[in-house]
Amino acid sequence: MTQQRYRVSEAASLLGVSDDTVRRWGAGGRLDLQDDAGAKTVSGAQLASLATELADSNRRADLADLPPASARNRMRGIVTRLTLDTVMAQVDVQAGPFRLVSLVSREAVDELGIEVGSVVVASVKATNVGIEGVPSV
Repeated sequence: MTQQRYRVSEAASLLGVSDDTVRRWGAGGRLDLQDDAGAKTVSGAQLASLATELADSNRRADLADLPPASARNRMRGIVTRLTLDTVMAQVDVQAGPFRLVSLVSREAVDELGIEVGSVVVASVKATNVGIEGVPSV
C-alpha cells in the first residue's frame, strides 16, 4: 500500500491554514515537501502528526482556564444563533471551521446568560461516532 500524499492546497485545507503557511513550513523544515509530478506534496503520516501537534497546542491554550471534564471533545466557540421557545433552545456555535448545534433547556440558556456573541465551550460525549472514507483526489 502506498503512502497517501497531499498537495499543498489540500494540506492547508486540512490544517486550517493558508497554502503559504504550508510552503513556509516546508521551507523551514517543519514539513518535508517533495516534488510529485511537478507539485509539492506532503505525506499523510507527517500531515497527521502535525495536525495532532497543532490541535494539542491549540487545545491546551484554548481550554487552559477550564476545569478538567470527562468529555474529551471540547471546543471553544462563539454563539452565532439562538432559537428559543418556552422550554427548549437551539444554540448554534461556530468553533473554528466547525458549526455545532445543541438543543438545551431554555432554563440553561437563561442561567448561563447565553446570547448571540457569547463565547462558550461545546463538549461532545458520544458512544457512536461515524467515520466515512473520502476518495483520494
